[in-house]
Amino acid sequence: MALVSYDLTNDIAVLRMDDGKANALSYAMMDELDVALDRAIKEAKAVVFTGRAGKFCAGFDLKTMMQGPKEAQAMVTRGAHLLMRLYTHPQPLVMACSGHALAGGSLVLLTGDFRIAAQGAFKIGLNEVQIGMPVPVLAMELARDRLDPRFFVRSTLFAEIVDPNAALFAGWVDEVVDEGQLLERATAEARRLAALPAHAYKLTKTIMRERTVKYVHDMLAVDMARLTPPA
Repeated sequence: MALVSYDLTNDIAVLRMDDGKANALSYAMMDELDVALDRAIKEAKAVVFTGRAGKFCAGFDLKTMMQGPKEAQAMVTRGAHLLMRLYTHPQPLVMACSGHALAGGSLVLLTGDFRIAAQGAFKIGLNEVQIGMPVPVLAMELARDRLDPRFFVRSTLFAEIVDPNAALFAGWVDEVVDEGQLLERATAEARRLAALPAHAYKLTKTIMRERTVKYVHDMLAVDMARLTPPA
């Protein structure tokens, strides 16, 4: 069963994660996302990234993470490369947060250029400290870049989890809409951004984010050496 579906309509590629469960970032899921992003670069002008109803992304696969420090380090290293790829995707990237977005799933959300969440009793945030895991550098830096500075410590060190309305206030998302309007609104935003000059958009995004991306890559080996799986 495919874990990532790809739909291209009017130059907008919609990538949908659906593992039938919580949409964990397993190795298979990340591999399929890489393939879909490769395809979008060739065929589309913008990308909408979403999940299944009620479940956006649960973060890194806990079954693998719990196998031991080496396994956790390998998985987060793989995930870091995917997250930095999303963060530097050359086309407009609109996140349509369809439900819960926790841990690595909330980081996927932060990589979007524009982020829209469905209204509902959903949980968004970094819960690493809650489950006994240090927050890695890649998570710290994405949060530092995208969140309202007033909520940086609360969202990382204090592991504060919020609903979509509070997520809008904290800077996790840029807009909250009714669940039934999510994909339509995200597609409309992707179309608006796709109308901007592509080269200027790509280069501006690169300049805006290259310092963070370089720091994350430079620190990755050191950061992984001190990473421990959830307690």
